[in-house]
Amino acid sequence: MKETQPILVTAGIIMDGDRVLICQRHRSDAYGLQWEFPGGKVREGEDLKASLRRELAEELAVDAEIGAEVFRLRHRYPDRCVEVVFFSVTHYRGEPQNQVFEAIAWAPRARLHEYRFLEADRELVNRISRGEIV
Repeated sequence: MKETQPILVTAGIIMDGDRVLICQRHRSDAYGLQWEFPGGKVREGEDLKASLRRELAEELAVDAEIGAEVFRLRHRYPDRCVEVVFFSVTHYRGEPQNQVFEAIAWAPRARLHEYRFLEADRELVNRISRGEIV
């Protein structure tokens, strides 16, 4: 496979006490039914934080304040390469509502490993579980 520019994606870490908001990809999507953090592709010329704010409005119907970048990774799947930039979500208005996912859940930090996350997210999941991030 020839080297291509990775797909740039932003994702948010939304905490409520010791729980983390996670989202299950729709069964008809690529990598369907695997869990991930909310977010999506950055549009050309779009600021990273603005991209995540837009995605959270579209996916969860919340108006989010985006905090600091907490993790960045690059991962090659068999069909694509992604660069994912994770931000903490410091505050949001509205109650998260599932707009596009198979399911959303507030998962206890210590139990994140029980969910089948996308391969790219697993190192971050481990760090969040151990309390190293957010």
